[in-house]
Order: sequence, then C-alpha cells, then structure tokens
Amino acid sequence: MSRLLGIGDNTVDVYLSQGTMYPGGNTVNVAALSTRLGHPASYVGCVGNDEAGALILQALRAEGVDVTRCRQVPGLTSWSGIEHRDGDRAFVGSDAGVQGEWTLTDDDLAFVATHDVVHSSIYSRLDDDLPRIREAARVLSYDFSSEWTEPLLARVAPLLDVAFLSAGEGNTEDAWALAHHVAAHGARVVVITRGAQGSLALSGHTRSLQPTVPTQVVDTLGAGDALITAFLHSWTTHRDIPAALSAGAHEAARNCAVHGAFGHGVPVPADHPALSARPLSQAALS
Repeated sequence: MSRLLGIGDNTVDVYLSQGTMYPGGNTVNVAALSTRLGHPASYVGCVGNDEAGALILQALRAEGVDVTRCRQVPGLTSWSGIEHRDGDRAFVGSDAGVQGEWTLTDDDLAFVATHDVVHSSIYSRLDDDLPRIREAARVLSYDFSSEWTEPLLARVAPLLDVAFLSAGEGNTEDAWALAHHVAAHGARVVVITRGAQGSLALSGHTRSLQPTVPTQVVDTLGAGDALITAFLHSWTTHRDIPAALSAGAHEAARNCAVHGAFGHGVPVPADHPALSARPLSQAALS
C-alpha cells in the first residue's frame, strides 16, 4: 500500500451561486482522495489562520490525512471564486493568500523521504525547491494543469517520474505531440487529460488511450485530481499504464457525481473577499 504526500498548493473553492466553500487545491485533493482509496496520505503546505484555513485542516484530518507538518500562519487562506454553468465551472476571482509563505526545511525533506509517492503542482510555488524534493522522493509527480510554459517544462520535466498536463478537448495528434515533447525533456511517464475526450499516456515508446467513463455530472471540479490520484496509486503498484489510466477514468467519473473535490462544504463567511468577486444570487443569500 503506497503512502502519498501532497505538497504545496491549497485553496478554498467558493461556490458563489451556493454560498458554500469547499476545501481544495490540487495537492490537498490528491492527498484527501488517496485516503478514500485506502492509501495513507499526508499534506504539507501553508494555510491562513482564518475560517478557510481551519476548514482545510479539519477536512483533511476528517479524511485521515496527516497534517502534522502543515503550517498555519496569520493571514488569508488562498481562495478561488467559482460559478457553475451546466455542471462545469468558471473561475471568477482568486487570491493566493499566504500559500507561499513557508520555507522547506531539512526536516520537511526527511518527511518527504518517508513517502512512496510525492505529488506537487504548478500552483505550489515550490519549483525552486523541486531539485531537493526530487532527491528525497522515491517517486515524484507534478501537475502542470493547462498553464505550462516551455521554460517551465524544460526546468521541471527532467525531475519527474510522472507529468500530468491538461490539453482540453483538442486534436488527438496535438495531444500526442505534447506528450512526446514533455517526454523528450525527461519525464518518465506523461499523462494528458482531455476533458470529455478522455486521457492518454506515453511511457517510453508505448502509447495508451483511455475514453471517459459515462457518469451523471454534478460538478467537474476535482475530477482531474481524482484521475491523478487513482493513476498514481495504480501505476506505482502495478506499473501498468493502461490499467492506471482506466483506474483514473473511473475515479474521475465517480468524482463528477458530487459537489466539491471531496466534500466538506460549509457556508461562506459573510466577510469573505470572494463574495465581492460576483454577487451571490438571492437564493444563496436566503
């Protein structure tokens, strides 16, 4: 049973139409969803000393995630304002808050080394520390989302066992070209998620395609993180890329059927700055 560490980004996803906020962030979600798959997990990052920071820590503890090395400092926890349109989401404001206000220590790196898989992301503000994390990590994965740049790929991909990128629903050959490009930079396995068109993976000269799994879509937020989580645990256990893609697709489908990445929604505090991003509907205020 592999032990996973999510390190870096966190946020509260503020659902403006509902007046509800959920704990989130790529590495938080991957850690929480790991425990739901039966794997021990930890999270290391920095949250504020506000209600949002307390929500993230409480939700992770409730899911059985080890947060003993997570920092909580005075200030605002990262947030993203979200509207939903036909089950999909649109971001309408954000603030990174105190997310990057911590320093990776030697004790943190010793903690990294106790895990089988370490996952970080483009939003984690840890790119300068990735070489040190790479030295401590047995397996290192990283989510570039859809916001990679060529300099970032050249800098980060050589350090990675698994690279995840989102390419929307564009041309399949373009997605394969992107996967080969990232692999040429040194990433051992490259996974490209493609929304409704499914996902694909490249490992060496082996290509694998995976369609989406039919589901009742309630909320797509967190589906990509669910795919990442299931893929990582399946691949690290069996080293079978098609099986890992299938596991990821099924977990993403299950995740689309619930609100938030892993639940734990609470009312948005009346003074939260996300509420100025867009007025709440009268229904949400009542």
